[in-house]
Amino acid sequence: MQITFLGTGTSSGVPMICCDCEVCRSENLKDKRLRSSILIESATTTVVIDTTPDFRQQMLRINNKKLDAVVYTHAHKDHIAGLDDVRAYNFFQKKPMQLYADALTQNGLKREFDYAFSDHKYPGVPELEMHTIEKNKTFITGDIAFLPVEAWHYLLPVKAFRIGNFAYLTDVNKIEDDQLELLKGTETLVVTALRKQKHISHFTLSEAVALAETLEVKQAYFTHISHQLGLHEAVENELPPHMHLAYDGLQLQIN
Repeated sequence: MQITFLGTGTSSGVPMICCDCEVCRSENLKDKRLRSSILIESATTTVVIDTTPDFRQQMLRINNKKLDAVVYTHAHKDHIAGLDDVRAYNFFQKKPMQLYADALTQNGLKREFDYAFSDHKYPGVPELEMHTIEKNKTFITGDIAFLPVEAWHYLLPVKAFRIGNFAYLTDVNKIEDDQLELLKGTETLVVTALRKQKHISHFTLSEAVALAETLEVKQAYFTHISHQLGLHEAVENELPPHMHLAYDGLQLQIN
């Protein structure tokens, strides 16, 4: 499978509106981050994890013309706001978009996009088909199997996902031991590393590094990055050889 990082920034993106820090002024494309999301492509199936406010721009930027499903981590605005733009796939693929979310996230989606879930829909609204993610229960879309892993985003339970030997954890600052067990054997880990200073609901860079070391992964990539973390090149040079800052457009091949 191929993983494409559609966005690697935190909720404000990088550069941040009104900010003149050296990261936001950087001309390095790796310091320009849309909101966090990944695209997963197998031989037959294409799935995106989360539809950010930048979803339309992200799909256009990679010239994506096929999407089978959307899998959601949680219902915060920076992870769901782009849902309406799946209408284009409805039109060209002639079928509803398959959505996978836990019950709490479904409530958020239905609240924010009530018109798309109404019994009497206005013509042209997104066509959606919802599937419920259950704790620790693997689900399959197309030929891709997802194992949901429950984590904490401060007081909010969120979903991380293991796909084979690959795991994706965004907006996380705590994982219970029983859920950590589900990640054992992961070879490639993607995890949030918001900044170096302590944060109430995200792992710091050092906490993300520690998780990667605990899981003994072969390679780790850090995402959901804020401008407070520092310049991409500078931070990259501080990391162990098998750990990296992800950046928009990065592609990984996984088994």
